[in-house]
Amino acid sequence: MRNSAPETAASEKAKSVFSFGLARGLSNRALSKGAAIAYTTANLVVISILLIVALEWIVRGTLTDVGPFLTSSVRPGMTTIASLALLIIALDAVFGRRYLSLIVVAPTLLLVALISAQKQTYLSDPLYPSDLLFGRQIVELLPTMLKAQPLVAALVVLGLCAVVGVLVFAWISVRKHAPSLRWRERVLSLALALPLLAGLGSLMEYSHYSWMRDRLNIIPMMWDQKENYRHNGFLMAFAFNIPMANVSAPDGYSENTIAELMPDSSAFAANKSDYPDVIMLMSESLWDPTRLKNVELSADPMPAIRAKQSGNVFSPEFGGMTANVEFEALTGFSNAFLPYGSIPYQQYIRRPVPSLASFFRGEGYSAIAMHPFQEWFWNRKEVYKNFGFEEFRSEETLPPMEKRGNFASDDALMEEIMTTADQTANPLFLFAVTLQGHGPYEADRYAANTIGVSGDLSAPASQALTTYTQGVVEADESLVKLMKWAKKRDRETIIVLFGDHLPPLGRTFMESGYMPGMVASRRAPLDVMKKEHETPLVVWSSKKGVQKNIGTISPSLLPYHILKTAGFSDPFYTDTLGELQDKFSVIDRHMLVTKEGDALPDWSISPKDVPQSVSNYRMLQFDMMFGKQYGRERFFPGFNWLNTEQQPSV
Repeated sequence: MRNSAPETAASEKAKSVFSFGLARGLSNRALSKGAAIAYTTANLVVISILLIVALEWIVRGTLTDVGPFLTSSVRPGMTTIASLALLIIALDAVFGRRYLSLIVVAPTLLLVALISAQKQTYLSDPLYPSDLLFGRQIVELLPTMLKAQPLVAALVVLGLCAVVGVLVFAWISVRKHAPSLRWRERVLSLALALPLLAGLGSLMEYSHYSWMRDRLNIIPMMWDQKENYRHNGFLMAFAFNIPMANVSAPDGYSENTIAELMPDSSAFAANKSDYPDVIMLMSESLWDPTRLKNVELSADPMPAIRAKQSGNVFSPEFGGMTANVEFEALTGFSNAFLPYGSIPYQQYIRRPVPSLASFFRGEGYSAIAMHPFQEWFWNRKEVYKNFGFEEFRSEETLPPMEKRGNFASDDALMEEIMTTADQTANPLFLFAVTLQGHGPYEADRYAANTIGVSGDLSAPASQALTTYTQGVVEADESLVKLMKWAKKRDRETIIVLFGDHLPPLGRTFMESGYMPGMVASRRAPLDVMKKEHETPLVVWSSKKGVQKNIGTISPSLLPYHILKTAGFSDPFYTDTLGELQDKFSVIDRHMLVTKEGDALPDWSISPKDVPQSVSNYRMLQFDMMFGKQYGRERFFPGFNWLNTEQQPSV
């Protein structure tokens, strides 16, 4: 009993010391854990900043504007950094180790940035989500493009092998040494990151007002993608373009609205002449190289085309994206009403759509498409079927053809066209896309170049121009051959030839002073746009000769001139497009050009300022491509007859 008090005091003292030590330990652990979280968060922010700087540096080609993008209160740089940090946190939680997601995220972002930079260099536009649909085409054309530069090809292969090796080593090392995350930490990380990412993702629906987006100074600029990517940064602008695949109905679209659009009753009149054969040639990269004023050619490479020229096509593309020009020329519809960067052949033609093929089929014609490349390219096989072509003759079904370099020659294609026309009993509509003029323009494509090039050009630029010009020479000779054949035929034959876009001549344009950069402008004064987007157009009849003074027109107006030359009337192709072309010669997403040659820039930004004829045109295009096809019977009788049992679905 005597020792109980001291023992109790000692016991309490021991407990007190233990409790204090435990609390202190817990406190230190809490501080340690808090410090670890702060340290990790700081690392993620720094890493995100560095990644965004690298990304923007690559896609912009300069660091000049990156600082203001990241720090300015009117630029969404900090929001982009926060979004990337949250993405890394979420992926780390999925992988179970800190920083492991960087082995996936960083290379992916840098690769996408490099692809976007290359696309801007050669096609003037940044990378859009819709370009992912173009992946197979790039892979298929890559051997051809790299064959022209074997050293570059070797370096690319070695570089890819090295990158793959480094990434594998980095993955193994980080997985071995990086801090692991417990299940509780992983769940908490996902619980934090995913709702915030979902909230930021909801801001990407640019067509609806968002109070949060407004507070964060995120301003979608869908009418000007160059400014959109500059102001909002690559990641944010790319995300804005994801919902652009959805095409919204024009204001007021309904069955009653379409019913109020009345075609001219005379447009249903029968053909006023015999039924001529119509051969429509879209010539790959056909352009007039004599337009390079600071370069001299030893002879005119296109004397026949120049003598028979009816006008020019105002191409909506440059250096590529052939299918978008083809879409306009065959359907009479316009890319101007579709989302920026879209590819209708791969995104939107998923059901029967009116075209010149369906029109001519309705008139008793045979309709054949021909292209000496693989049928899947640009999804042509399915698209031509939906356009109403009876047959598509591609590389798989055409006989072996003489080649120029890697591509079938224009001359060989003309032989196939002539043979097909002579063997077809019905009147024929034949649409062909040539291939010989496709880039790159390697030095050894032709056994001999018949046109000399002189001027202040570097050796590579001079060589590319020489090869390209020889291709123009052979395209011109092929046209002469086709016309001589047509002249001997009893049936009238109409030949329509046009270039799809300017060739991708790269530095040749810059060194000659023709353009300030290697690619054409998307928004510029009319004289600049015509200079950088015009390609030759020939509309010729074996009985009536050249259709002169067509001027510069959008590809979507070609069907009007073709049918008028052939003596046909139609509610859409001659009446609606006729009314349109009486007022406008060019319908571009950034500019309307009147028949008098006046430019109306940025017309699409102000819906109230859209002319009624353009509004009606857009309404009919939406109705037939995406809507209920209320106007098919009245405006597209040939298409309606051809697809009587095919009901539109939306």
